[in-house]
Amino acid sequence: MRIEAKYSHLNGEEYLLVHRKQLWDEVKEVIVEVDAMACRTKVSREKTMPGKMLFSPTDMNRAFKDGLKARGWSERRSTFWLTADEKLMRGIYGLSEKEQKRAIEEAGHEPIMSYNQTDFVKERVAVEVQFGKYAFVAHDLFVKHLSFYVSDIIDVGVEILPMKELEREMSSGVAYYERDLLNVLRQGRGVPAVPLVLVGVTP
Repeated sequence: MRIEAKYSHLNGEEYLLVHRKQLWDEVKEVIVEVDAMACRTKVSREKTMPGKMLFSPTDMNRAFKDGLKARGWSERRSTFWLTADEKLMRGIYGLSEKEQKRAIEEAGHEPIMSYNQTDFVKERVAVEVQFGKYAFVAHDLFVKHLSFYVSDIIDVGVEILPMKELEREMSSGVAYYERDLLNVLRQGRGVPAVPLVLVGVTP
């Protein structure tokens, strides 16, 4: 694959070039190593394109996972506890996992465990590869990357997306770079409040 387009939000790419150039180079190397044509394995069952060979999100994700894991990138989870009490939630957000649970119990509420998970993290850089449905990208940008940034786990997030050119050759409803670039731009300069690099890839 190759990088067709990229967008640096809140100087995300500039941060990588200055502080984590080796990691940024690794991400670009993995993209180049992914053989997109070898991932054209999905037979369409959709009414609009029956029998057509499409690019498989599963196969492309696996190729990215293999490349990143081989370079030491790994999953990271951040666990936290929830309750319906807004005031209590605001007061415990910055506490440790154990302290959050204790505070909820002491307030007489039932603690609910939850977590945020990012597929690939290395040296405070997170990478999400998104060939799934378009709604997942907003979750990546406005929940995953932002939560890990606010929690001081990462300094920048990278979101890898298909360009429209590639999305046309996939199942319907898949996210694509051009649309999600607009979704970020129309929020204004500071939203989401996390340095990001959006990367659009093509075969």
